[in-house]
Amino acid sequence: MEHWLQELEQLESRGMRRRLRTLAGIQGPRVWLEGQEVLLLCSNNYLGLATHPELIEAALAATSRYGVGTGGSRLISGSMEPHAELEEALAAFKGSEAALLFNSGYAANTGILQGLFGADDLIFSDAINHASIVDGCRLSKARTVIYPHADVAALEALMRAEAPKRKGRWVIVTDGVFSMDGDLAPLPELVRLKQHYDALLMVDDAHGSGVLGTHGRGTAEYLGCHGQIDLQMGTLGKALGCAGAYLAADRAVIDTLINRSRSFIFSTSLPPAVPAAALAALQLVDSAEGARLRQALEGNRRCFAARLEQGGCDLLGSQTQIIPVLTGEPAPTMAAAARVLAGGVFIQGIRPPTVPAGRCRLRATLMAQHTESELIRAADLLLANLPGVAA
Repeated sequence: MEHWLQELEQLESRGMRRRLRTLAGIQGPRVWLEGQEVLLLCSNNYLGLATHPELIEAALAATSRYGVGTGGSRLISGSMEPHAELEEALAAFKGSEAALLFNSGYAANTGILQGLFGADDLIFSDAINHASIVDGCRLSKARTVIYPHADVAALEALMRAEAPKRKGRWVIVTDGVFSMDGDLAPLPELVRLKQHYDALLMVDDAHGSGVLGTHGRGTAEYLGCHGQIDLQMGTLGKALGCAGAYLAADRAVIDTLINRSRSFIFSTSLPPAVPAAALAALQLVDSAEGARLRQALEGNRRCFAARLEQGGCDLLGSQTQIIPVLTGEPAPTMAAAARVLAGGVFIQGIRPPTVPAGRCRLRATLMAQHTESELIRAADLLLANLPGVAA
């Protein structure tokens, strides 16, 4: 115990120790945190669907019909009607032949890369891809080449250099929306490269699905290359307000994962209420109500970002509902987060290893249900508590 206690003390002294905070009640735009009502600016419940009556009704109906748990993994006895129905709907939503559910985004990315690629294959991975992609690359045992963030020219040079010694399959892996910066991958240019070099393109669209594009199909739809992504990963626990994740791809890819993906094979399947609620969420995203929610979210993004930029904040090129404010070092970042919380706004400080050293930030995530007045007040509170934080 002494060794771990010393490690915890060292983390504390550097402003790097993490602790859990427990919310009371529902995940709305305002929540109760440790006895205080605060504006919630660190939830991925972008469209507010986590508390939508139609999702709640679908979850209750599925629980009443199918029970609470599934009793097994999908390959044993845990593949139930709600799982199959949601997979069929996700495939249609993403325009693919098939889809496969995973229990989390982490399980999806690690299981996809481990299940599809091996020692003779080559993965080209964006420098700031999510940690689950990083770990998936390691588990695959494929050789991984890291390219500078969103730098298409650098990636092309790396691919050109690797071409003479090519052995197996190539895949480019990228976030669609980068979760800590809020910027977008250059998907049309990546599509061009994957076509030229006979590679696959995998996009983790956890933060784009449901939010971006005319119909909420995600980053690829928004950037005009929907239908050109080979491996479309997305999550159900962000804009869709539920839990779990999926891959949409060709049937041969999905069948391969059913046979090879360890995170899929060796996990008890999601409770029936989860895919049932997610199906209701998918239908909402694809409706007029979904379009209105996306429009409201985009209006909130513009309002909040403009106020912070006018105050001189560096938002790291954010183009989405994820809006980071660069702060630099851990201790002042966490001190600022505490001051802002005392003022009634809950926003998280992000530190290494999630982001590089010297690139700490306060990361705001917006919801469609936030009001303009709430966001202006929150932005002004941030500005008042971040002296010296400027572009």
